[in-house]
Amino acid sequence: MNSPSERPDVAAILESFRAALAAAGTPKELEEVRRQHTGKKSALKSALGSLKSIPAEDRPAFAKSINEAKNTIEQELEAAKARIEGDAQASQLDAEWQDLSMPGVAFPRGARHPLNLVERNITGVLRRLGFEVVDGPEIDNAYFNFDALNIPEHHPARDMQDTFWVHGGLLLRSHTTTVQARVLQERSQADLPIRVASIGRVYRNEAVDATHLAMFHQYEGIWIDRGLTFAHLKGTLSFIAQSLWGAERRIRFKPKFYPYTEPSVGVDVACTGCDGDGCDACHGAGWVTILGAGMVHPNVFREFGFDPDEVSGIAFGLGTTRMAAQWAGVSKVRSLYEQDLRVHRALHRGAMEGSR
Repeated sequence: MNSPSERPDVAAILESFRAALAAAGTPKELEEVRRQHTGKKSALKSALGSLKSIPAEDRPAFAKSINEAKNTIEQELEAAKARIEGDAQASQLDAEWQDLSMPGVAFPRGARHPLNLVERNITGVLRRLGFEVVDGPEIDNAYFNFDALNIPEHHPARDMQDTFWVHGGLLLRSHTTTVQARVLQERSQADLPIRVASIGRVYRNEAVDATHLAMFHQYEGIWIDRGLTFAHLKGTLSFIAQSLWGAERRIRFKPKFYPYTEPSVGVDVACTGCDGDGCDACHGAGWVTILGAGMVHPNVFREFGFDPDEVSGIAFGLGTTRMAAQWAGVSKVRSLYEQDLRVHRALHRGAMEGSR
């Protein structure tokens, strides 16, 4: 049996711990102190292991002193941890301090896509005329894309070179006129006047050049009422074009053919890239077609239960992709769909604002 003189000196253990703790200045050094003085091979653990050699009558007092030392060590370790972490944070703040009153670094803000800006401007003009915006599916069937719009089966637009056909007789719509057809199916002559517009992507399997893409955007409108004439059509198109491009921009009308309108017209504006002289953006013509329109064909009215002897209508479609390219000052429309910030910056520097 060990004598009292052979007992571990708890006071010495604490003294040794405190000396090591005072020398620890980093989290890593503090962890090393914790391991040495509370780990399995620490003097404190050895002292606990010596309890069996202590006389029974002295064990309670000795065990109490060891537990008190253990609690003291743990408390002082936690206090040291808080102190060291606080010092480290203060040092980091001193090293990284910045004067918050100084001007910061301004990151560029996001903005609407050029096409969205064009669509927003057109919507603003059409709302002044009482139009509501409706939506429809991009994947549709041949009835709404062709049959209901007086486009017979032998029409070239139904061939594979123009239309993207998908499974089950469905297709990627080749114009947003499909939405107008759906509106006429849902409404009746009792709902007059009908003024609706539709926006969205359309798809055509055609060669890509300066003014054509296989996927592009359109904005179409239809106005059905009693007593509408070609004069209403021309006046409406002139108002739209001048509201979007400005009264000083030259426009012209030309005859066109569309199966779902009769008569049909196109509207050109003088190219913004060359002001009519001819450039790559307009294929050297000096003019860019932005609108196709006409009086709604009687066969379309009959298809949806409207009496063409009592009602008439005007329909028009704007090529928003081509319009956005003109406003952005790019010669190739595909630039709008590429991640070239120069195109976006050019538009936001005032090209759109100047067109209002």
